[in-house]
Amino acid sequence: MFENLSDRLQKVISNIKSHGVINEDNISDMMREIRLCLLEADVNIKIVREFTDKVKEKALGEEVRKSIKPGELFVKILKDELVDLLGGDNSPLVIDKKLVVT
Repeated sequence: MFENLSDRLQKVISNIKSHGVINEDNISDMMREIRLCLLEADVNIKIVREFTDKVKEKALGEEVRKSIKPGELFVKILKDELVDLLGGDNSPLVIDKKLVVT
């Protein structure tokens, strides 16, 4: 399941990077593909909608700098939102040394 999701997202990302300009039509097409990828991976539809809405909102509101390509910026936004969706920053594993497993 994760391999298929990974492969499909890689295809979407490759497609994103090929666009010289990111506009609302491009983003809508890309978000449709991402939505399908996530739904096929059994992600809850409410979560998928929230995720795609956040990515689209950030992508349309982001100002592109001359030093970065629009596709690269979209990939960064997508990555940041995926990390946030999956739980955000890494949390250290705290193990209670007093715990005894028998």
